[in-house]
Amino acid sequence: MDRSVDKLTVARRRDAVDAVGGTVAELIHTPPVVGTPDLTVRDAASLMTDRGQDYMVVPLDDGRHGLLTDADIRVRVVAEGRSLDTPLVEVLDTAALVVPHDTPSVEALTELLERNLAVIPVVDAAGVVIGVVAPSDFVAAPAGTGMTLRGQIARATTAADVAGHARRTPQLVADLVRRGRPVHEITRVLSFINDTIVRRGLELVLADDPAVNAKALTWLSLGSNARREPVLSSDVDSAVSLADSVSDDEVAGYRAAFGRLDDVLRDAGMRIDTNGALASMPLFTRTHTQWRTAAVGWIDDPLENKGMIFTSLMLDARAIWGASGPGAAGEMLSDLRSHPRTLSLLLQESLATKARMRSIRDVLTRNDTFDIKHHALTPVVNIARWAALSVGSSALDTRSRLVAASGSEMLSDDQAGTLIEVFDVLQRVRLTYQVAQFDQGEQVTDELSMRRLSPLDRSLVAQAVREIAGAQRRLANMSQYVPIGEQSD
Repeated sequence: MDRSVDKLTVARRRDAVDAVGGTVAELIHTPPVVGTPDLTVRDAASLMTDRGQDYMVVPLDDGRHGLLTDADIRVRVVAEGRSLDTPLVEVLDTAALVVPHDTPSVEALTELLERNLAVIPVVDAAGVVIGVVAPSDFVAAPAGTGMTLRGQIARATTAADVAGHARRTPQLVADLVRRGRPVHEITRVLSFINDTIVRRGLELVLADDPAVNAKALTWLSLGSNARREPVLSSDVDSAVSLADSVSDDEVAGYRAAFGRLDDVLRDAGMRIDTNGALASMPLFTRTHTQWRTAAVGWIDDPLENKGMIFTSLMLDARAIWGASGPGAAGEMLSDLRSHPRTLSLLLQESLATKARMRSIRDVLTRNDTFDIKHHALTPVVNIARWAALSVGSSALDTRSRLVAASGSEMLSDDQAGTLIEVFDVLQRVRLTYQVAQFDQGEQVTDELSMRRLSPLDRSLVAQAVREIAGAQRRLANMSQYVPIGEQSD
């Protein structure tokens, strides 16, 4: 080994805490405000005032929980002219999301931000409410380290302000790595910030273009950010589904607006690949009907017009602006997931990119670089996508997809557990290497020089690749019993 080669390492902070992520129970500071269904709105408001809280949780007879907030009182009572003596059950949100006390804080934060919730009730193992968590509770929590930066970006009044705040993102990621936070927590925090940059940039761009109707579009995040797995080298991939009322002539205006957003995102330090999946490109902004028609074509002829690539991209799509349910992009995604040939196509994709350490050319040229994304992580992502769909799961992130498929005919508990561990190891090595590159002012890349890794990391990467290759061999054997393309429409 050439000992003159500098190793790329990241020093851990002395005040770093244990890398095990916290739970929502650790964020609860005050006893919950709990009511009963027979209260009136007046009684509920009085109790909330006495306790100095802006919510009330109401356990219901069927095991669910209702939730009343100050905003509900304003919208459902005051604005509608109802009496304060209205029974609480008439204005209560009876489908409130609750989370178990042992839910990782980063998962609860994800629900808060994606659903735009004021609070989430927390219950113990017996289903008893023990408190609530709100966005402010996460500011000091490990999972909420980026909440302050996210808030600054969301409140930015100009594109220049967005860029100024957003360019601090790599420093935030580097600090989380030095603190020893779990890599899946770090990538989620990064995805929260990326979503906010895109949304705020889109708001500013659309506000300056009266010809574009913000309510007519659904913005879809694609790729690693959609799966909440971005790292410092990740591109910003996107697509837009437009209302069918938008004419062909008007579509060009939308794409032009999205092109201006590309410029905002570049200024913010985000990677924009002009040859990739971008809403400003013709193939990635279509009407709802056009998307559905295209999806049918991808399945019918996956080798034409990059059908397999589009199918995988869209199965990872996550709406961060506009509607995502029936009548919009959700219909197209539902069609893809339910099509009988999709599973076979995903199995084929899982076998297409082989996990490997070195090619014959690398051996001959003594090239010691390793593309950790292409030759290790992408195969795991593909396997997880296929495995989740095989059990009917709509999970998006790789770890959740593997958990969903664990114990199924497609993926045993041991196999799923191994792949989750492998994915975490590879992501940690990848992100740590990139932070070290960032610290030294080098270009951040997925091409790792094996000589610059520690002996332990080299060993871990090699073992991970062997495990992935083994999983692919098992899939290949399975495909012999369920031939690719055997399923028909």
